[in-house]
Amino acid sequence: MAGKWEPQTGLGRVVDKFEENAIAVILGLMTLLTFVNVVRRYVFNTSLIWSLEVVLVLFSWLVLFGISYGFKVTAHLGVDAVINIVPRRWARFLGVLAALVCLAYALLIFKGAWDYWAPFADLPPTKGRWLPTGIDWTARSTSYFETDQIPMPGFLSFLADWINYGEAYDKMPRTIPYMILPIGAALLLFRIAQVSLRLILGRQDSLIVSHEAEDAVEEVAAMNRES
Repeated sequence: MAGKWEPQTGLGRVVDKFEENAIAVILGLMTLLTFVNVVRRYVFNTSLIWSLEVVLVLFSWLVLFGISYGFKVTAHLGVDAVINIVPRRWARFLGVLAALVCLAYALLIFKGAWDYWAPFADLPPTKGRWLPTGIDWTARSTSYFETDQIPMPGFLSFLADWINYGEAYDKMPRTIPYMILPIGAALLLFRIAQVSLRLILGRQDSLIVSHEAEDAVEEVAAMNRES
């Protein structure tokens, strides 16, 4: 069942604060931009043309942050029909096996995320279809690609010299919104590794929310009774 996560190490606390603050900021910015744009459209008959694209980018960031956050608080739903009918020892084995499969999948996602984002940041992707077998120094840079409507903030002007060979950007480069791909994949990998370790050590019973909606309904009912 989903619950309050208490980090046990310094790194865990840093990542925990980063995740929660990022999610809070993203939600706040999405709400603020949407509200301002609605007011401008219906009161002043104008709008922020770039706000929709920014909200879409922020929503994608929120989703990818939310995936790792769900693993952290054990909030992801799943089917536990098999786990419930096997002995506890086998249930724990299946939980560990599922976590290791998720870990392997997260590694593939991280490689794919890096390989997709790296050219936008003028960085080399890795070689290999499934596993990294080296660095592809011959890959073509796509750091000149810009977003459609998001203005280029002045404090990011240094990126022109860093990754665009001195050519100034008219719009925000795509490397900024796409940055969530490796960041989100790294957080997902980190959280699944934590869950796998807790399952192996017997500190957690399941990778998912047990009994799915049934437990969720009971949790909401208990919260209502307390309030």
